[in-house]
Order: sequence, then structure tokens, then C-alpha cells
Amino acid sequence: METPVLEFSRVNYIYHTISCETVALQNISFKLDKSEFISFVGPSGCGKTTLLNLVAGLIPVTSGVIKIGGRPLEDSPLNIGYMLQKDHLLEWRSIYKNLTLGLEIQHKMDEEHLHIIDELLKTYGLWEFRNALPRQLSGGMRQRAALIRTLALSPDILLLDEPFSALDYQTRLNVADDIGSIIKEKGISTALVTHDLAEAISMADRVIVLSKRPGTIKAEIPIKLSIENRTPKTSRNAPEFNTYYNQIWEAVQDENKD
Repeated sequence: METPVLEFSRVNYIYHTISCETVALQNISFKLDKSEFISFVGPSGCGKTTLLNLVAGLIPVTSGVIKIGGRPLEDSPLNIGYMLQKDHLLEWRSIYKNLTLGLEIQHKMDEEHLHIIDELLKTYGLWEFRNALPRQLSGGMRQRAALIRTLALSPDILLLDEPFSALDYQTRLNVADDIGSIIKEKGISTALVTHDLAEAISMADRVIVLSKRPGTIKAEIPIKLSIENRTPKTSRNAPEFNTYYNQIWEAVQDENKD
């Protein structure tokens, strides 16, 4: 049996302040397999972003174990890419120089990595804008640029924290479709945090529902859609889509009740 790319085993996380402590995540256990896409949904404040921050190593677990590629998080050689809600493009650098920033920091400005950036720029319609400043691009183009910047480092695991939330509805659908297709094509193991249930279902192989704080795993729902050549956009036309939506909606709404 193949080793999971990511594994949480009974993970807990507690926020500490001078006056009190708050349990944010409690007894979290799940696995992410190679090339699998999972979505996390749940009520506001349930710890979805905290969970991604734990994977990225930005904060330490209070107890429990996180393994990357079968090894403890701190010992894993696998690369983790993290795409946030805002694109965080530097306004004084051209798009191309924004995309090479991670390579500069990690001293990977070699021909192989620069070729990856050039190919992604051409494939996803940004080659002609490589010398433009971020303010000259639309919101959707900026998000594509942010994704290319993340993919340039060849991540083994991609973390997405509501990366489309700042976009208008139509642009959001198109960018989610583009990015989802890129991820599937490259076979990158991905974890998405979103409040949009339709987005969670349309992009994921599995949806994990978190309870209200302290966040626990309330449900894990495999997504099986009988549609050929599935993309995030075409997934919404699958006959099973509404059934999954209602199932997840009920689970989340139940958590919003007192």
C-alpha cells in the first residue's frame, strides 16, 4: 500500500493567550494520498486555516503527529506550496520578477526552474503580460500568476486557502476551473479550504466537514461523479452534484445551530 503524502494522527492545536487557552482543533486524523484533491469545509472559526498552517509548519502541533511522505513534518524532504486568499504580488516588481521571487529566495534560479515558469506563462495566457506590473492585471490574471509562482517550486503538496474568494462570481468559476485543471493535469496532492460548498465538491475527490470549534472531523464524503473528462466547471452538471451539495449543506448547517 502506497504511503500517504500527508497524514494527520490525533492532532490537537490549542491557542494560548495570557488569560486563557482555546482548543482550535481536536483529535484530527486523516490521510491525503498521492494526486488526491481534498476540500475542507465547515463553519467560520472551526480551524480550517489553522489546519493548513500546521501542514505548512507555520505553527507547531500541540499534540499528535503530522507526517509528510511517511516522515515527521520537520524531517520531510517534500516541498509544500501555499496559496493564500490574497495573491500578495509585490506591486513594484514585474509579473515575471514576482514569479521568480521564490526561486531567488531558495537559490533555484536555474535553467530548469526558469523553463517551468516560461512554459506556465505561455500555457495559461500570461506570457504577453510577463513584464507588466500587478496593478495592470485583472483579479483572475493575478490569481493565475500567484499559482504559477507557487508551482514554480514544484510542490509535492499544494495548500489552497480560499484562493478565489476575492474574485467576482464569473471570474471565480473560470479561475477555479483553470487552476483545478492544472492541478489535476500535474497530479499534485492538494488540500483546499473554502466556504463555497459547490467549489469544494466540484474540485475535490473527497470533502471533509469540520465541526464548530473545537474543530473535529464530522464527516468525510468521497465525491464520485458520473461525468467524463471531469473539470471543476463540468462537475456542476453531474447528476449526483445536488445530492452531494445537500448532504454537505446539512452537515455544515447542523454545526451552525446552537
